[in-house]
Amino acid sequence: MDFTGKKILITGSTMGIGRAAAEMFLEAGATIAINGRKASAVEQAMHELGRKRVVAAPGDVATVAGCRSIVDAALQGLGGLDVLVNNAGICPLAYPMDVTEEHWDQVMAVNLRATMFCTKFALPALRKSKGNIVMVASTGGLSAGPTDSFVYAISKGALINMTRTLALELVADGIRINAVCPGYIDTPMVQAENVATGGQIYEFIKGSVPMGRIGTLRECASGIVYLASDDAGYMTGSVFVNDGGCAANASWGGANLGPQPGGPATKFTPNSVTR
Repeated sequence: MDFTGKKILITGSTMGIGRAAAEMFLEAGATIAINGRKASAVEQAMHELGRKRVVAAPGDVATVAGCRSIVDAALQGLGGLDVLVNNAGICPLAYPMDVTEEHWDQVMAVNLRATMFCTKFALPALRKSKGNIVMVASTGGLSAGPTDSFVYAISKGALINMTRTLALELVADGIRINAVCPGYIDTPMVQAENVATGGQIYEFIKGSVPMGRIGTLRECASGIVYLASDDAGYMTGSVFVNDGGCAANASWGGANLGPQPGGPATKFTPNSVTR
């Protein structure tokens, strides 16, 4: 796939899935706007990526003003926009009776509202380029997941329907919108949780994913790159699932699999990121 000359903004691209997607787009010839909450993290990512065909778009997607500043910085640095990848997301854990107003609001702000407003602010540029948008949802939005991640699952289910609705709304503008639904992916956050639980996370994934293993960052990012490419030119409003077979047998981590490892759900922290 060739992205030579294409201009791409990826939210949450200093690490994890977003970072892997940035690397793959760069390999294909694109110019990338790197986003993260902290300017220092964006600077570090740009340095590690080699600074060739990368620009900075720091900012916090959790606020509407942050979404606007991120898109504005990307447009200024890139000189236009062909692809928006709405990737930033968080997954703090809590069981239903432990969910606080802060928890709910933060998850919805980052996973859902940010996607809407980054999309809104990017639309004028995407209309000019006849570009496209890739939403990073989750297999958790397709089937009921572990009870301590149910707020995350709600947000991702809504994101899938936002994808479909916006795809129909914008099809006349020549803008395609699709979603990728990853399953368990080997992100830095998952790696850290695995270490903290003495390897229980990977064992849980091995036992619950039909393919018997966790997915790699590139296996996930490749779906994003494909959906953004001209090869997927007849796809809009589509949901692309790459989860090792979880959605096929609803094995995201339901009650039939028993409790998740690691004991009680972790305390809510706004900075717990999934990507």
